[in-house]
Amino acid sequence: MKRASSCMFSLALACGGGGGETTTDAGSTSTDATGTTTETGTSTDPGTSTETGTTDTSTSIAPTSTSDPTTTDTPPTGTSTDATTTDATTTTGTTTGAIDPPMSLEDVVDGELELIADGHMFTEGPIWSPEGYLLYSDIPANTIFRWSEGEQASAFINPSGNSNGLAFDLEGRLLAAEHGGRRISRRVIGEQNAETLAGEFEGQSLNSPNDIAVRSDGTIYFTDPPYGIQPNQQELDFQGVFRIDPQGQLSLIADDFDRPNGIALAPDESLLYVADTNAEHVRVFDVQADGDAVGGQVFVDLQSDQPGNPDGMAVDAFGDLFVSGGGGVRVVTPAGELLGTIQVPEQVTNCKFGDPDGKALFITAQARVYRIRLKVQGA
Repeated sequence: MKRASSCMFSLALACGGGGGETTTDAGSTSTDATGTTTETGTSTDPGTSTETGTTDTSTSIAPTSTSDPTTTDTPPTGTSTDATTTDATTTTGTTTGAIDPPMSLEDVVDGELELIADGHMFTEGPIWSPEGYLLYSDIPANTIFRWSEGEQASAFINPSGNSNGLAFDLEGRLLAAEHGGRRISRRVIGEQNAETLAGEFEGQSLNSPNDIAVRSDGTIYFTDPPYGIQPNQQELDFQGVFRIDPQGQLSLIADDFDRPNGIALAPDESLLYVADTNAEHVRVFDVQADGDAVGGQVFVDLQSDQPGNPDGMAVDAFGDLFVSGGGGVRVVTPAGELLGTIQVPEQVTNCKFGDPDGKALFITAQARVYRIRLKVQGA
């Protein structure tokens, strides 16, 4: 079915925003929310940059919250204006679903934004486990947290190497883009020690690996901006996008990014999307049979006057791209048309699909983690 043209409808959530404070962790390097580095900790993406562009119109929907041991400041609640929304805690597996590609944001969203964790320093890298739980990083806390339905979020891996993006490989091992370790690591769940898959390129240390995507043949793609290091610690003279092939060989895909950040594959794995945070756009590469990726033209310009630039991303089964930043999570069709923005009351850092049926979007937003039920399923 042909989609309607892009609309600027957005789903707004009436509650207070999160902080943009500097976050630190003793013993490693860090950047604060504006990209300024300090020598006492590690942090992630620029955080507080402001975009220029057109503001979406919005309909107010307030987030609900669930009990969490770290909750310190729950945003104010309100009344939903969407008659079809339901509580995500009671609708798992029962959402409407979508047969045709969504043509508006209303065809995507099927629930209210729900606060599931609070009180963190700077969250990133959400990933849903086939075992039925969510993992996410708190970068300056040097910890990977675990959350599951009916349970409170708890520390799962510490130290984490100041991990950012997370992913699972084909054998269910946890991959982590480590700011502190300046590497892509891999560990068996339940084991503390992790091995290094990539830490150097042509004899020079990586910057601070940020986000990860994994192809069905085991190829690993990752971005490497310098957010987690001091300028004088950078050995590479570029911010790159890399590939680790199934044999473990590291190769460079692109070296012409300003700040490569979120990364995601299309459902058929023919395309690789990479967000460039400072450039405020997403680029697209054609994936070759051997896993190499070529091209890199601009796929969609996402300049906005809302808080946050393009950051972490997720893809649904129709190939729609969910890009964090710009007031929340922006939903973009495979044709590059903006369907709208799932607005979040604070700056979003990343998002990934989850829940047993794959119809929930988990959203990391600095100190907090949210979930919203959708009509579409993750790729």
